[in-house]
Amino acid sequence: MTLSGDIANWLIDQRFRALPPANLLHTVQHVGDQLAIAIAARETSALANQVRSCFLLPGQPVNSTATAFVLSAYTHILDFDDIHDVGRVHPACVIMPAALAAASMQPTTYETFFKAVSTGSELLCRLGLAWKPMGTGPGSDWFLTQLLGYFAAAATAGMVLGLDRDQLQSALGLAYMQAAGGKEAGFGTGGNARSIYSSFAAMGGMQAALLARSGLVGPPTSLDGLAGFFPLYFGRHLNAEQRDLVLDRSIQTWLDTQMKPWPSCRHSHPFVRGASALHAKCRPWLTMPTRVVVRVNLSAAKLCVPIEDRRRPQTLQDAKYSIPFMVAFCLVHGEPSLANLSDATLTDADVLTMAKLVDIEPTGGDEPGLPHACIEVLMRDGSCIRFDEPYVAPDPTALLERKFASCLAFAGLSGDDVDAARRVLRADQNTDCRDLLELISVKPRMAVAPA
Repeated sequence: MTLSGDIANWLIDQRFRALPPANLLHTVQHVGDQLAIAIAARETSALANQVRSCFLLPGQPVNSTATAFVLSAYTHILDFDDIHDVGRVHPACVIMPAALAAASMQPTTYETFFKAVSTGSELLCRLGLAWKPMGTGPGSDWFLTQLLGYFAAAATAGMVLGLDRDQLQSALGLAYMQAAGGKEAGFGTGGNARSIYSSFAAMGGMQAALLARSGLVGPPTSLDGLAGFFPLYFGRHLNAEQRDLVLDRSIQTWLDTQMKPWPSCRHSHPFVRGASALHAKCRPWLTMPTRVVVRVNLSAAKLCVPIEDRRRPQTLQDAKYSIPFMVAFCLVHGEPSLANLSDATLTDADVLTMAKLVDIEPTGGDEPGLPHACIEVLMRDGSCIRFDEPYVAPDPTALLERKFASCLAFAGLSGDDVDAARRVLRADQNTDCRDLLELISVKPRMAVAPA
């Protein structure tokens, strides 16, 4: 039995199992989180408009692969989507769009939709967790959300479309034939395409599922053959422990996925929390600091070079990916939000002045998951104010309530619109989930010429 065949068997098994209550709650919460983020991006992001004008031409029918691409862009552009910290994957921005794109083709109950989202997210988290990527080593130079997302999106769309076991295995093979996701869009500076890398996986996975449904047979040994995915992209096959993790039917790694409290790269979050705490503690800043020392591990260090470009980013996407800039922003303004972290921030004189004072000191160590934040602010009077604490995740229920309301308010929606969105998420599981597509409309809102 090939690995893709084993995964296909597992997917079929999941189709006939009810979601455990904790898993269903987690899935509904994360779908709600992505729904709010997508609405906010759709209404406010110039990048979202560029994607929309490219894929959704006025007067033209919208196909399911375009739907997957656009929905994924909406959910990832603001850098606000959920993440599995140890696996370093963003499940919902790939999986929910693939599931909704497949659901756009046929009536699909919420039960089927949530089960597909949960299972596809679980597969993506397991694939990432199998490698536990860090700053160096296998997986460190890939956007794993994109690279592994092709397979998870194909599985998700295939479950919604009702593919059988052989078709699911073919979909995984056809996903392998598209897989990509080099990380230079994040390591390099000056561009903004990093914000849509998840879209390629959502679209590719949807395409793979459709091709498999039409009868095309993908390579059955795509994952573990002589030129299989893992030896090509990671330098070796999965070992026995990694393979067991991917196929274990008793665990739920998806439940460890967390929603983001701030719209920036997840690896910046421990430093955002630390700098925001220092801002609250030292406000008002009566004297300008003389130096800000930020200690980073090998993974976080990649968000700090080249230092001058990171201190003065040229795009909002680079700003959100820069630890020096985000530390400076939070020292000046406190916690970032969709309202205060915008293109205007790139020319904020106070933030840029503070950013010049940020020095990075690599610790040389590394570990899976989030880095530990250590920030020292040296003041003109010789005093030193310090933050040195591990990251603590906020309560997910309270966070979702806050994010849901703030995202929809940022999009300019009324209280009635917010209530309507909440009602959709509370819909009976036997009803058609395509109501979600009406809330995150992929139809052009106006006649927009191609960019």
